[in-house]
Amino acid sequence: MTVNNFDVLGLSNNEVITAKSKYGANSLSFKKENGFVDALRGLVKEPMVILLMVTSCIYFISGKPGDGIFLASAIVLVAGISLYQDSRSRNALEKLKDFSRPKCKVIRNGEVLEIKSEDLVVGDSLMVEEGMSITADGVIVHANDFSVNESILTGESLAVYKDSSSADNLIFHGTTVASGLAIATITAIGNQTRLGKIGKSLESITGERTPLEVQINNFVKKMVIAGVVVFLIVWGINYLHSANILDSLIKALTLAMSILPEEIPVAFTTFMALGAWRLMKIGIVVKQMKTVETLGSASVICTDKTGTLTENKMSLAKVYTLPENCITDATGKISNGPVQQLITLAMWASEPIPFDPMEISLHNAYSKTGLTDERPDYQMIHEYPLGGKPPMMTHLFENGTGKRIIAAKGAPEALISISNLNSSEKKQIAGAIEALAAEGYRVLAVGEANFPGSDFPATQQEFHFAFKGLVAFYDPPKKNINSVLQGFYRAGIAVKIITGDNAETTGAIARQIDFRGDDQCISGDALMQLSDKELRDKVETVNIFTRMFPDAKLKIINALKAKNEIVAMTGDGVNDGPALKAAHIGIAMGKKGTEIAKQAASLILLEDDLSKMADAVAMGRRIYTNLKKAIQYIISIHIPIVLTVFIPLALGWIYPNIFSPVHIIFLELIMGPTCSIIYENEPMEKNTMLQKPRPISTTFFNWKELTTSIIQGLVITAGTLATYQFAVSKGADEQLTRTMVFTCLISANILLTLVNRSFYYSLFTTIRYKNNLVLLIIGITLLISTCLIYVSPLTAFFGFEPLNIPELLICAGIGFLSVIWFELFKWRKRMPTSETFTNLTSS
Repeated sequence: MTVNNFDVLGLSNNEVITAKSKYGANSLSFKKENGFVDALRGLVKEPMVILLMVTSCIYFISGKPGDGIFLASAIVLVAGISLYQDSRSRNALEKLKDFSRPKCKVIRNGEVLEIKSEDLVVGDSLMVEEGMSITADGVIVHANDFSVNESILTGESLAVYKDSSSADNLIFHGTTVASGLAIATITAIGNQTRLGKIGKSLESITGERTPLEVQINNFVKKMVIAGVVVFLIVWGINYLHSANILDSLIKALTLAMSILPEEIPVAFTTFMALGAWRLMKIGIVVKQMKTVETLGSASVICTDKTGTLTENKMSLAKVYTLPENCITDATGKISNGPVQQLITLAMWASEPIPFDPMEISLHNAYSKTGLTDERPDYQMIHEYPLGGKPPMMTHLFENGTGKRIIAAKGAPEALISISNLNSSEKKQIAGAIEALAAEGYRVLAVGEANFPGSDFPATQQEFHFAFKGLVAFYDPPKKNINSVLQGFYRAGIAVKIITGDNAETTGAIARQIDFRGDDQCISGDALMQLSDKELRDKVETVNIFTRMFPDAKLKIINALKAKNEIVAMTGDGVNDGPALKAAHIGIAMGKKGTEIAKQAASLILLEDDLSKMADAVAMGRRIYTNLKKAIQYIISIHIPIVLTVFIPLALGWIYPNIFSPVHIIFLELIMGPTCSIIYENEPMEKNTMLQKPRPISTTFFNWKELTTSIIQGLVITAGTLATYQFAVSKGADEQLTRTMVFTCLISANILLTLVNRSFYYSLFTTIRYKNNLVLLIIGITLLISTCLIYVSPLTAFFGFEPLNIPELLICAGIGFLSVIWFELFKWRKRMPTSETFTNLTSS
């Protein structure tokens, strides 16, 4: 787009290249981070790695180098898996950063271009407008009613007005535009900006842990403490029996290893990071990791009308001229004199360089009037930005001969209240508004004033306006919006429209899209008169909120939160910032959203498509459900490992040390990939979006879910111990008994992986789920286990003994029975007489 209204050409392509090579990229860089080194540091502090190192050293000291080498190799393998998972998480988050970096507008070669903020160079002509984040320092060369919020630098929350001719003509990186438009020449970028020079303090800022992360870490800490206590008790018991410090220490360390659920933090990090990455792939940028946790709990979505429910393709459809009391079609060529005059006046009430769809439509309509284009002859001499309740805006233009145009447009109520209209004219206008709004048109009033002096009033409402007419825009509903709304309703999510438009227009659009609750609405002014209790009751029953302003939007969000709703809020403008921040899930629009809205939001819809929010909720539920499956699997399989090690030792059975550290670490290496890889890749179950939103509680599991996992673990334990006793009763030696118990446990582990893919649907249903990693991981587990039992060097090293077919079938059968019983539990759950369908566990 050529910028004819400003005498600014900007840099040429060659000048941009020269400036970039001289000054570098526009990015802040302070804290030098090395993700790999940081991951290694964290790994060294892991309890499991510490235990492995200690046990490996003890084996070497006690003259068992084979076991010592195996555990040392296990350390390398554990480290490799952890570093790989960490790398996947970091890479996913880095990609998210690329999507969330702000863009900016510059004038180069006389054209307005949108570029990445890091491509901005010294000397560029930066164009900033209301709602944008300023991405470098510069000197203003042109401004229209321009003000900036500089609180990030000064701590002062009030906006500061700036102009090219004033003493304060500088803009700074990190500040945001509160109103108006400006063009500035860039003087500093990156670390050389004022924010960059004070930015060292950013190094000390650390990321805050999410509520779920805190819960999981607290659980793991408790298990570590329990492991230490049991370790000391078992060490003491063994030492009293054997009087051998090193041997008793190894046996105690074996139990300690079996207790530690170190897979849980890895699973959490992997699920959240890869979940955010999966959301990014479908056009949703997650800015805060805790949003991934919250998505599945969203119970109310508050949405704007324009651009969210509608196409945001505002086209001038009809005009109403008051003197003629006539509504005229404005979609074709415009030759009617009064209509031409009204459209011309509405164009002057718009920005000279329009970016709002309605203002673009007015400029286009003016071009179709056939009148001589007077825009190059006039300069804006004063501007009153959009403001007031209801809102309006006024522009003052003047040409070289001193002829002045004062044009205003805004909400009809705003212009009616300050125009000198008689009761008959007001009645005519009201009838026209009702007729236009009933068809779903967005209606604005247009007025004109005369003011010969230069001492302009403090507010635009002080002018004496003549009401000229109405302009009506049509913004059709999005084609998919009906199905999107029905999807939300099926998922138990309420939808509320919060708009600045009037009740008639909003109601008409709501009826066209089958919106629930189109028969009730409340205005912003009426809402502000309610008491807190009345407001909380009203937001539960009313779904359409019209003529809303920032304070009213914020009150709605807070009232819904007070009713224990989990609130998602969509927004795109400067005034949406407070409500977006207050909502549990702030959703900014990637295309039409301002930078202020994007900064306040916790996720961004890149395509401005509300259907993506339905996908996001589904993804949030899937991530949370799969994480629960993974952790419930970890709990269920850890219990038999711990008890199979502890019970023979504590009860003094014939083979008290059935498993050694090498067996435990092998089982850990199987469980880690199972929970982090298989369950993370599980598809969404078909009933996921038919359930009500899960409440956000202070605990990850409810007692019913935890009890289910514990019972599963105890039944598997019964199976392994039954296998132990069966082997002993048949006169098996220690090696054969160990092999049979190990085989039983591996069989149970494989079936548990399959059964726990759903806590509702049967194994015959879940086996058809598309997850290629299931067969891969199970295949690898079976191959390695077979090698351990039947390849002589491995068999000898692990203290196993090859099994014959009957023994193998007995072990596999017991392992199968110790898990398959849960299918009966799920079958009972699915029975029509069961009341649990509506109370499905989150799993």
